[in-house]
Amino acid sequence: MRRLLILLSFIVSSVSPSAAAEVYLVQISGTIEKGLAAFVDRVMAEAEAEDVDAVIFEVDTPGGALDAALVIRDAVLYSEVNTIAFVNPRAISAGALISLATDHIVMVEGGTIGAATAVDFQGNKASEKVISYFRNEMKATAEKTGRSTELAEAMVDEDVDIEDLAPKGKLLTLTTEEAVEQKIAVYKISSITESDKLDELLGLFELDGATVVRKEINWAEQAVRWLTHPMVASLLMSLGFLGLIFEFQTPGWGIGGTLAVIFLGLFFGSHLLVKLASWSEVLLFVIGLAFVIGDLFFVAGFGLLALPGVALMLASIFLSFMGRFDLWTFDSAGLAIRPIMISLLMTLVVGGIMLKRLPKSSAWQNVVLSEQEIGYHSAPEHTALEGKSGKALTDLRPGGTAEVDGQRVSVTTEGDFLEKNSDVKVVAVEGNRIVVRKVNPV
Repeated sequence: MRRLLILLSFIVSSVSPSAAAEVYLVQISGTIEKGLAAFVDRVMAEAEAEDVDAVIFEVDTPGGALDAALVIRDAVLYSEVNTIAFVNPRAISAGALISLATDHIVMVEGGTIGAATAVDFQGNKASEKVISYFRNEMKATAEKTGRSTELAEAMVDEDVDIEDLAPKGKLLTLTTEEAVEQKIAVYKISSITESDKLDELLGLFELDGATVVRKEINWAEQAVRWLTHPMVASLLMSLGFLGLIFEFQTPGWGIGGTLAVIFLGLFFGSHLLVKLASWSEVLLFVIGLAFVIGDLFFVAGFGLLALPGVALMLASIFLSFMGRFDLWTFDSAGLAIRPIMISLLMTLVVGGIMLKRLPKSSAWQNVVLSEQEIGYHSAPEHTALEGKSGKALTDLRPGGTAEVDGQRVSVTTEGDFLEKNSDVKVVAVEGNRIVVRKVNPV
């Protein structure tokens, strides 16, 4: 009896259902860009952490940004998770690279994969350097996943001759039948409806009944896609620079500095997330900013530290736009410089107008006043200072500190910038607001 019970227990345990498999389904559709790269990078990290059984990429793309495709390629190629590219119906250019990075490629009937030559933002053929680099990336990816390196290179380089498939002078694009025959793809899906296609795909890899989790781009990744757009990035830089300019005009920490931190943080943060920038660029910007601050407040005259500081700040922004060093070309440098120049032009025009008009406005005076009062206690007797002369104890930009009639008081100019130790005269006292004007010493 005891042996019978043991036998029955063994039979029951051996046939009892195991935990249901879990599969992530990720859409790679439309143009491949930096926000999508951040999304896929996150999904692959989550898939490894959750130890899912497979990640299925449903691919339908004409291609996109090469640097974004390389981020996706690396996230997929070096993952321990089982990955499947479901080409439904096309994986062109960067889409072909991503598909080759997966462990298995499955294609629907009438699908295509290939035509992976690199082009610039105007749709023209990229430089030989970029094409050579992309060709080697395709070759290395095919080597890693056990596929034909010659076919992978032929998808990029029209000089590679593949008999009966891609004669010299033509890029290789494979149909579903050709991809299966050449062992680029392992299966062909013949189902018609989307749900049946997915069921057939799961069955091919013994994942019937698996829990399919459809991963979606979250709000942060959507925001990153928007923030890294060149025009939006230019606006963020301009607003950040304007905030710094106005922060330097008033003592203490104020609205300008806060806005500068927010906008420049959005710029660098979004570029960090899509791996265009690294912390070295952020550090470079901070060092440059420290040089500028040191020049403004600790060095007599503008230029000794400020000019190299500004150069470092611009260099950090330029590097953030350029992305991967191995993809640098004169064309990409020109594209990176363009939003920087737009940003500088916007900053100069808007900053010049605002610096000229704001100091005379009541709204600006209220902001400057609130900052000047820190550490001081204004009193009604300041009205007695009107007409008195004194000396600026700090640079007046236009707010600062002066000594008038033996008193250390917070003052503001009529909009002019005055250097430290300038002789000044109080021309108006309006409540707590003391307005001074430069006078020439006798």
